[in-house]
Amino acid sequence: MNTKLKRSDYVVIAIVYLVTTILNCINYYRQDSELIEYFIDIPAAIITSFIVSMLFIYWIIPNFLIKDKKYFHLTFWGLIILGIGGFITYIAGFWSGGHDWNNFPKWYNLIAISVFEITEEVGFTLGILLSKKFYESQAQFFKVQKQQKENELKLLRSQIDPHFLFNNLNTLDALIDSNTGKAKEYINRLSLIYRYLIQTKDAEVMELSEEIALAENYIFLIQTRFEKDYNFDIKKEIDLADRFIPTGAIQALLENVVKHNKAKQDTTINTTILIEEDWLKVSNNKTKISNGKESFGTGLQNLKTRYQLLSDQEVQIIDSESEFKVCIPIIRLSNES
Repeated sequence: MNTKLKRSDYVVIAIVYLVTTILNCINYYRQDSELIEYFIDIPAAIITSFIVSMLFIYWIIPNFLIKDKKYFHLTFWGLIILGIGGFITYIAGFWSGGHDWNNFPKWYNLIAISVFEITEEVGFTLGILLSKKFYESQAQFFKVQKQQKENELKLLRSQIDPHFLFNNLNTLDALIDSNTGKAKEYINRLSLIYRYLIQTKDAEVMELSEEIALAENYIFLIQTRFEKDYNFDIKKEIDLADRFIPTGAIQALLENVVKHNKAKQDTTINTTILIEEDWLKVSNNKTKISNGKESFGTGLQNLKTRYQLLSDQEVQIIDSESEFKVCIPIIRLSNES
């Protein structure tokens, strides 16, 4: 679940605090409280509650619950922050109420009072926010899941695309007469691609090393068919272990390059696959000539949709006059603890 707040979330927070402010004012009026208590207690409670809630939303929950599931850290830091927030609120109320400082609670009672002082308001705010985020994420999940099923059907159909098979058989036919050794290699690479597609058809993500191997086989087919029209360079700046991307993602990006760019005379389409710490970037120089071929893999829109389900990061597309670049986030699978 993505805990980052949107504009509608802040509207909900504002409504919650408006309602609680009105209820607190009514309560203070019934208790015949002094005017200073209205201007000190209520703002102090709202500001402190808001800060504590934001710390839970942006720090504690993402780091100690969603990311690493460190329940001890979640409890420890949660109590610490609640205690500090409650202490500030209690001090403000104690002072504005004109209480005798000789009656100030002992430290052990103060800790308990501080935690409970703010827990109710923070818990109410967080409860509403997280419930809203949960139901939104569920709705988004089912929407993306539906889209994913449609994309899987398209991918399954494309794997037996007669156009793709026809092109590869034509290439293979030419190789058999001119270069028997390369024809055997072509058959081997083509079979590896189909075996991979069949074996991974139900996998959401695959190890980056496996996807790079698929890309290398696919690049061999492209360069064998188009010869010097396309050049590919894979640059690995990191160890590929324990890193994942959506299944078939690189293949989809390479298909996109071939589909939308046809080499001019004496011009090569140069494509670079750069693997960094958190991103995989595929960039190529552009031509205004399209190959006019339909790609047989998932497209960019499909890839964007899949990332909505798999990651908080989004696919980035940079389209300039001379270069087209797609940056996809590298996924790290959380370790259970």
